[in-house]
Amino acid sequence: MGLSKENFQTFMKRRYLLYELVKKGIKLKYRRSYLGIMWTLLEPLLQTAVLTLVFGTILGRGGRDYPLYILCGRLLYSMFSSGTKVSSKSIAANAQMIKKVYVPKYMYPLSTVIYNYIIFLISLIIMIPLSIYCRVSLTWHIIEAIIPLIILFVMTFGVGMILATFTVFVRDLEYIWDVVLMLIMYCSAIFYYPEKILTGANAWILKFNPLFDVIQLFRNAVFGVPLDLHMVAFAGGFSIVALVIGVLLFYRKQDEFILYI
Repeated sequence: MGLSKENFQTFMKRRYLLYELVKKGIKLKYRRSYLGIMWTLLEPLLQTAVLTLVFGTILGRGGRDYPLYILCGRLLYSMFSSGTKVSSKSIAANAQMIKKVYVPKYMYPLSTVIYNYIIFLISLIIMIPLSIYCRVSLTWHIIEAIIPLIILFVMTFGVGMILATFTVFVRDLEYIWDVVLMLIMYCSAIFYYPEKILTGANAWILKFNPLFDVIQLFRNAVFGVPLDLHMVAFAGGFSIVALVIGVLLFYRKQDEFILYI
């Protein structure tokens, strides 16, 4: 019963549909772009340059490796932001398809997270030349980057499933989520160093933000800092809980979607 063997067999039978949805999502994202997939590399680089100019040069923050520090946070936050935003609208955006053809509904939010994740992984390439420019030598700790990357995917999918479910019934949620994402961005230490906040009275702002932990874990791997198991436990635990809640909520409400889309 429920989310067990039957659901897995259904997924395996229709996995080609997931592939097509992912391919379609990537094509639609760049269908009117002259640069195409190259924009995936240029956009974060340009934004990093702007943030470095504003916070590094004008305000005098950071050192030689500051651009790489910003880029790490910028890339991971953008993955979470874009993945959850598109996922939240995935059911409504595919309303016509859902009404005409049977496709397991969870494939829509799942495909949006996957294609955004693929684009995100491609964008990581830009870190190589920037690391050389910033004179940051990679250590064996870079292998540990796989941990925050996995957590990031699970977190994005879990939160995306929750949003995809609620947005069907409350369309205004997608606008509210934009505001929440802005708050999350400022609480994730993307363009500032967190040390002063973590030792102050407002430390909870960062300590209870699992995305900050994911970003910090990834930065640690890039800059050769040992893995923080407390961050892994908190961010990983949050991601698993979000995934379980998202999947169960989506599964229980999916039959009602047709009445609201």
